[in-house]
Amino acid sequence: MSMSRIAMAAVLALAATACATARPERLGIGHQVTEAEIARWNMDVSPDNGGLPFGHGSVAGGRLIYDRVCATCHGGKGEGVAPSPRLAGGMGSLATAKPVQTIGSFWPYSETVFDYVRRAMPFSDPGSLSDDEVYAVTAYLLYLNGIVPADADLDGPRLAAIRMPNRDGFIRDDRPDTGQAR
Repeated sequence: MSMSRIAMAAVLALAATACATARPERLGIGHQVTEAEIARWNMDVSPDNGGLPFGHGSVAGGRLIYDRVCATCHGGKGEGVAPSPRLAGGMGSLATAKPVQTIGSFWPYSETVFDYVRRAMPFSDPGSLSDDEVYAVTAYLLYLNGIVPADADLDGPRLAAIRMPNRDGFIRDDRPDTGQAR
């Protein structure tokens, strides 16, 4: 290796170390994360660990919220408006030449629907919906996919009890390093 390459590597390593150890207040950027900010994003919901919050929401309430904050991107009945994905339909299409991956045809767990809506939606203001609003939107999305009836009212235990149509459509990753070995 030439001397100039060694010198360049040393300079880059030194710069990377300086950037990695610099505190925000020294650079005049960023801010110390508050406990409230951490709490807003510290919300683990999954089929394995539960974590669904207190609250509930109905299909009827979800329809109102969906029409107000979701339909512009996802269509009035979950049909999708490009480039946003379709959310409803596609049942029985996964084994065809043109599979349609929606909440009803593809997603294996109802808790992950709740978790995704809670964390990422609406696109313009993710995380802005209350837990009751997220339960309601989730109930409406499950209704659009024929998974719950029109009069459904979901809370944590009722949502967790739902068996999604494609629940058994995934292969468990049982490699030893995943923690899911049988």
